[in-house]
Amino acid sequence: MSLIRPELAAMLSRWSEVLTGLGIAAFGLWALQARGSFFQGLAALVVIAGLALAVIGWRRMRFRRAGAAPGVVQLVEGQISYFGPEEGGFIALGDLVELNLTDHGQSWLLVAQDDTRLTIPVAATGAEALFDAFARLPDLRMTTLLDALDAPEPVAARPLWLHPSRRGAHLRLR
Repeated sequence: MSLIRPELAAMLSRWSEVLTGLGIAAFGLWALQARGSFFQGLAALVVIAGLALAVIGWRRMRFRRAGAAPGVVQLVEGQISYFGPEEGGFIALGDLVELNLTDHGQSWLLVAQDDTRLTIPVAATGAEALFDAFARLPDLRMTTLLDALDAPEPVAARPLWLHPSRRGAHLRLR
């Protein structure tokens, strides 16, 4: 028997990264009372690091989707793998040239250089690992990605990122 209600435990788990960052920042604020400029400078760095962790935790929390979708996502050594009940596949992160949000914000569509396509539900088990993978993509603004996920009425299909080598070709086609 747990002393914490399941709803509260779920909420604390969801907010854990943000709360950890804020706790570190609060410790840094407390440590600013120290005498000596060296320790105060060190405490200021702790405050900055804590706030940075809280911001990253906030972004990760916004990226995670509630609910459950079929399949499992894995990210191993730069390879994104999706094992679904009816379909699946894998794409190397280095081969990724296009990232789309499809199905009214319910699925990621990843396109590789050889035109291999991989569709992954945003709420699949392990899909939170995609946050780190997508953060490595050159020139991808994570705020754009998070805003697309949080849109009240997502469009049917929305391209979020194109590889720099494809941007010129994409513009020439228009």
